Amino acid sequence: MLPAVPYIDWIAGKPAAATHDLGSSDLRPTTAETGVAPERLVDRPDPPAGTSLAEQVAELYGVSPECVLVTAGATHANFLAAAAALNGDDDHVLVEKPGYQPLVATPAALGATVDRFLRPPDADHAVDPDRVEGAVVDRTALVTVTNRHNPSGRRSSLESLEAAASAAAAVDAPLLVDEVYAPFGAESLDGPFGGRSAAALSNTVVTGSLTKFLGFGGVRVGWLVGPPSFVDDARGAMTHVPAVSEPSVALAARAVDGREGLCADARERLRRNHRLLAEFASGREDLSGRVHDGCSYAFLSHESADGDAVVEAAWDAGILVVPGRFFDTADAFRVSVGQSADETAAALDAFGVVLDEL
Repeated sequence: MLPAVPYIDWIAGKPAAATHDLGSSDLRPTTAETGVAPERLVDRPDPPAGTSLAEQVAELYGVSPECVLVTAGATHANFLAAAAALNGDDDHVLVEKPGYQPLVATPAALGATVDRFLRPPDADHAVDPDRVEGAVVDRTALVTVTNRHNPSGRRSSLESLEAAASAAAAVDAPLLVDEVYAPFGAESLDGPFGGRSAAALSNTVVTGSLTKFLGFGGVRVGWLVGPPSFVDDARGAMTHVPAVSEPSVALAARAVDGREGLCADARERLRRNHRLLAEFASGREDLSGRVHDGCSYAFLSHESADGDAVVEAAWDAGILVVPGRFFDTADAFRVSVGQSADETAAALDAFGVVLDEL
């Protein structure tokens, strides 16, 4: 039996129950989307006939369609990446720390031994390729990072990721880069949805989705981009968990085809909310931690209360904040501002009252 993932169990149902949601990290629509199709996609045209979603994604990433596997979200893509990389022979997986708990739990559930390499706060959570080189072993099958980093929001340079991929290649392990937060930024960059991607780097596999930046979590579509042989192995693994629905793929194709307007709206919200979060954090002497440029979430610490104490006090006031223990850091917590500007301002005001009373 595959074990449950504690973070996923903990967060389930809480965003809907909270008065103020500072836990969900996606940029959510301003109104609830309860129809069969998200309201923002209802009147959007389908892409030209004969164009597959895999072809659309391939064009975005500048790769051939055989390098793309469409999945049921990024979590599905990351599961398939782990399944494709592992060979069952005493596998070893290396994952960044602090890091997103499912990226550790999934390969462990598939039988791998999971070790960690540090992205320490005193180095601003940077990816240090030397740490990767020092932590890989002959049986390492996969090295995993996030970009932007979850939970800190740090954006890694392609040069540092390329060096990390080279360190992984020394033991024939691919570098997996979860890029669901890559488009998060005040300005659009050259890359998919305005975020830089590591997809063109040697020995690298990337995953992404429509959930975080565009807010289409209910569509439940993501993708894996990598070398054709790796994608073939992931496709083979998908026969055990075939979870991609054709209606979702059709809706995702509309979103990708209409991405220009959707991305512009998301980026404007990101700019406003980043400013609100940055002003909130910098205005409080009891908080430490950096709100990275153009990011709508941050990993913060309180001067006199650990992460759980902050989270519990916030929840008592109807405010959802995520404990840092789910990201390997018990004295911290993650704050995310993905709602409208008015909702974000109200949530941060309410959270400020909680912090004042600690």
